[in-house]
Amino acid sequence: MEEVTNRYRHNQKLEEACTVLLNEIVEDPKREGLLRTPYRFQKAMQELTVGYHQNLSEIVGEALFHEDYSEMVIVRDIEFYSLCEHHLLPFFGKAHVAYIPNGKIIGLSKIPRIVNMYARRLQVQERLTDEISAALESLLGPQGVACVLEGNHMCMMMRGVQSQSSSMITNSMRGSFLNDQKTRDEFMKLISPRG
Repeated sequence: MEEVTNRYRHNQKLEEACTVLLNEIVEDPKREGLLRTPYRFQKAMQELTVGYHQNLSEIVGEALFHEDYSEMVIVRDIEFYSLCEHHLLPFFGKAHVAYIPNGKIIGLSKIPRIVNMYARRLQVQERLTDEISAALESLLGPQGVACVLEGNHMCMMMRGVQSQSSSMITNSMRGSFLNDQKTRDEFMKLISPRG
């Protein structure tokens, strides 16, 4: 991730926004422990929202290949970290992504990169799940795409209801994963926690 963050210049407005925030919560931005916090904040915000500066063609490059393989391809347990657009608090978890090729496959590392690109924006989990599926569908034209996200939301854990053990599961099924119960069942079985 360091190579991505290095291309951004110092953002004075984000730094000033952090100073305003510190003042508004009745903190002293000149206190020793907070002296460099606005600077660190602006760097962190740029890294946490780097997805706005990325696109699919940049992420995937030339990693699309013609292949006759036609069985399910699954990448499971992809860690993701995002910011809830309602509270700007983190949510994080694991993504499980599958597709059934239709003459074209994608380089293995590109699927986690796609997940990360959409996660590194202000998000809701439902939209994030659907964006990942839509991206693979547009890139590959596969027989089907499936995406399941399991997320823990700090906006629910730290504030409001303060429910620490709850998690959210969302899914997006397209093509054969949506229309064929057997295909969907096989996918769900393969991503279930190992016994």
